Amino acid sequence: MTSCCPQRPRDTVTTPQGGCHCPVATTLRLIGGKYKALILWQLTPGVLRFSQLQRLVSGATPKMLTQQLRELEKDGLVHREVYPVVPPRVEYSLTPLGHSLRPLLESMYRWGSDYLRERGITPNCAMTPPDSA
Repeated sequence: MTSCCPQRPRDTVTTPQGGCHCPVATTLRLIGGKYKALILWQLTPGVLRFSQLQRLVSGATPKMLTQQLRELEKDGLVHREVYPVVPPRVEYSLTPLGHSLRPLLESMYRWGSDYLRERGITPNCAMTPPDSA
């Protein structure tokens, strides 16, 4: 695989320090983790607690879900709210930047659905398109 930037090493595509700043590579870096797009999709309708996310993103181990949520939070796409109660209550929601990904996520859903149907496969996951708002 080659870089999208001629004459630059592959790793400069996604590093913010100098060099190439590829929009597609940047988007993939932000949402391309194994479960990131699924997490963002599930948070589109509103606030969820960790246990709810864990049920909705069932393939992710707690460790992986935590890692992906931390990366999404670090990148400014997800907000983590910790309530000082016993036991601690933690809620996750999309930031305005995270909400701005909604059209992209909906397009991915439609494209994937069309792709499956064209191959005679009926989409059968628990995901449904979020209500248009």
